[in-house]
Amino acid sequence: MPTEILPGVHDITVRADENGRRYRAYLIDDDVPTLFDAGFADTTDALFEGVAATDLEPERLVLTHADPDHVGGFDAAVDRYDLETYVPEGSDLDVEHEPDRRYGDGDRIGGFEAVHVPGHRHDHHALVDEERGVLVAADAVSGADLRGFPEGYLLPHAAVYAEDLKEAELSLDRLLEYEFDAALVYHGTSVTEGAWDVLDRYVNFPGRPDEPVK
Repeated sequence: MPTEILPGVHDITVRADENGRRYRAYLIDDDVPTLFDAGFADTTDALFEGVAATDLEPERLVLTHADPDHVGGFDAAVDRYDLETYVPEGSDLDVEHEPDRRYGDGDRIGGFEAVHVPGHRHDHHALVDEERGVLVAADAVSGADLRGFPEGYLLPHAAVYAEDLKEAELSLDRLLEYEFDAALVYHGTSVTEGAWDVLDRYVNFPGRPDEPVK
C-alpha cells in the first residue's frame, strides 16, 4: 500500500527484498499528478496497485535517471496512463515509447526544478520544489538506516552503485543551493522534516577544506 508521507506526496514501494531494501516510485499532486520514476519492469503490478490506492491518477512521468529500478516500468506506465514523459537529456533508454521531452539542469517541470547531480550516474538528476519544500533526491542520497544507522539522516548512495563516488559526494553541494524541508529517497527512509540541515551537517563537516585535496 502507498504511504502519504506528506500532503499530496505518496511513497509507492514496489519491492522490498530479503535484506529490507526498498525500491520506490513517488506520486505527487503537482500542477498535474506526477509519477517520479516507474520501478522495475517486473514490479508494474505493484506500481499500479499503489497508484490505484491513492486518489490520484498520474498524467506525467519524470525519470530521474536510467537505472533499471527507475526506468523498468516506463513503457507499461505510459501504456496504462497515457503519460507525458520527461527524461534526462543524458539518459540512454531502451524503451518502446520515445520520451516526449528531454530535460536538463535548471529546467522546470511543473512546480519542480531539475538539478543535475552526477556521480551515481552521469545522467542523474534530483528535482526540487522550493515552494512546497520537497526535494526528490532520487539516488543522490539514501536514508542512513539503509546502512545500519538511525533513521533521520542522509548518506550518499553506496559506492558499489556509483559511476564516480567522488563526483557523487561533491555534487551534493548543489542541492544545498536550494531550500527544502523534506528529502525523498528511494532506498532507506526519507527525511520529512529538517532535511536541508541534515544534509548540510553531512556535507559541510567541521574542518572541511575549501577544495578537494585528492
